[in-house]
Parts: sequence; C-alpha cells; structure tokens
Amino acid sequence: MNSVQTTLTCGGGCSHSGVTRQTERSPALAWLNPQTVPGNAPPLPRDDTTRMVHCRSAIARERAQAARAMLANCHLCAHHCGVNRLDGEHGLCHAGARARFFSAQVEVSDELELIPTFAVALSGCDLRCDFCITGKSSWNARDGTGFDARMMALRAVNALDGGARTIMVLGGEPTIHLPDVLEFVAALPDMARLVWKTNAHGSAEARELLDGMFDVWLADFKFGNDECALRLAKVPGYVRIVKVNLLWANRRSDLIVRHLLMPGHVDCCWRPVAEWLAAELPGVKVNLRSGFWPAWHAARHPELRATVPSAETRRSLAIARTCGLNLIP
Repeated sequence: MNSVQTTLTCGGGCSHSGVTRQTERSPALAWLNPQTVPGNAPPLPRDDTTRMVHCRSAIARERAQAARAMLANCHLCAHHCGVNRLDGEHGLCHAGARARFFSAQVEVSDELELIPTFAVALSGCDLRCDFCITGKSSWNARDGTGFDARMMALRAVNALDGGARTIMVLGGEPTIHLPDVLEFVAALPDMARLVWKTNAHGSAEARELLDGMFDVWLADFKFGNDECALRLAKVPGYVRIVKVNLLWANRRSDLIVRHLLMPGHVDCCWRPVAEWLAAELPGVKVNLRSGFWPAWHAARHPELRATVPSAETRRSLAIARTCGLNLIP
C-alpha cells in the first residue's frame, strides 16, 4: 500500500496498547483520483443551491464498496488502529463489520434550521466521553438493532413525506460505520438534505469517502485542549485532529460547530475554541449549548457532578460576543 500523508497522524503512526500502526492508504481507495490530496480535493459537481447534481446516490454506492474493503485494515477514525474488522478484530471503537442502531425517529431538539429531522443513531463510538448522554449505546457498538440500509432509507423517506426537513446520521459516532452509512446514502433520494453529525475525529481516508455526501456537517468541538480531551474522553492529540476536519468541512459543506458547555471548563475549553473559530472560521455557525447534564460516568470528575452554573453561562456568552461568533439556536 502507498502511504498517505495526513496531518491526522502522530509522526506517521499512532501507538495504542503497545501496538504501533503505520498510517497507509488502502488499496480500496485506488479508484479515487490519485492526485487527490486529503483536504484539498476538487468538490463534486453542485448546482446553485450547493446540492449535488443528481449523482450522489451512484457515487455513494461505489464508495460503499471501497469503504467495506477498507475494514480489512481500518483507518476510518484518527486512532488508525489498522485492525481487520472483516475478520472479527476490534479496534478502540469495538465496532464489527456491520453497523447497529439504537434510535431512528423524528427529532426536534437539534438546530432550528435542521428540524424536524429524521435522526438515525448508530451504536458505538471512537471516543470515550465520560459525560456522554447516551453512554451505554454510544460506547457499545453491539447495542441496538442490526442496520439495514434499504429499510432505514424507506423509513427516512416516509419521514420526509410526513414533514421532516432533513435526514441526520449520528451516533455514537457514524464515521466508524462508513460502509453502512454510504449504503444508506445510496438508497436515499439525491435531493434529500442530509446532515452528518460527528465528533470530528475522522481520518483523511474517511474524509475522501464523505466528500460531497452530506449537505450539512454538524460537528462537535468538545475540548479546547488536549489535556481535557485525554482526561474526559481518553483521546490523544484531539485538538489538532478536530481543527483539520473542521477546516475541511467548512470548504466542503454547510458547517455548524457545536460546543457543549461543561461546568468548570469555560476558560480551558470554551475560550480557546471560541478564539480559534473567530480567527480561522469567521462567520461559521456556532451552537453554544448549555444543557449539560451529569450523565453516564460524569461523576468520575468532581467538576462534572452538576449542571453549568448560570454565571458560567453568562461568561461564556460574553466570550462569544467578544469573539464576534455567529451563534445560532
């Protein structure tokens, strides 16, 4: 295999549990433009409304085959485990060869411009956020029901017919299930408005497969520093990875950045996130969410055992105003 040069690796590889894997480009991606540079590929054809021109489903069908083959040496997320999921090996996300889902329904609790949305939540995640509101299902890739792309597409289309405005794919983290996600996209109408809800911890390989597939990227920027990310979500090198993915997504889609305020994390997490967004993504839509709830394993961390104090919420909004952020509801 040919090596892929990507800013998502740590010196060319990552070490987990004493095993170091070299980041490589899978042969399954050989059908893509060989001159494509991750993060700088030419966009797929779009019309004046930035929608793909009646080709998304066909492209998704081809990419689903490539993504399935890539599971033999999985590098879909930035952990770059390199395990053979087709042969039953499990990386840090513990996902197998096929996706499962724990929720599929019309929801109205997301950003106003996206709702009502038919939201499909896939089981399993590559992060281990101790405060995860859906911790059991988000941490357990075996939870829920087996995912059938065609049947789920029928449910999604019925939801659109019933008044839903968008179709959202989320998790857990959907990036670890890209083969099934792309099969789902292939079964959907080309003009459906699709939303990719992600933790923004995907790899360059995943970005190539996702390019042009989703109209909106709804991406979390959870932590403003690597220390908090490692302590609260057990993920190394977090900030650089997320920044690369957000910059790419802003060029390729309608980007919305979410940040969940956490008690005691205004200055260490929200302030650096806000300042970076203001400097590097001026005008990007930002949803500053203050509804933190001490769920799952949040009690492991003393500062996360309560909701966000009103004084911290006011200070966070003041930071957003000072930075001139484009806050949306």
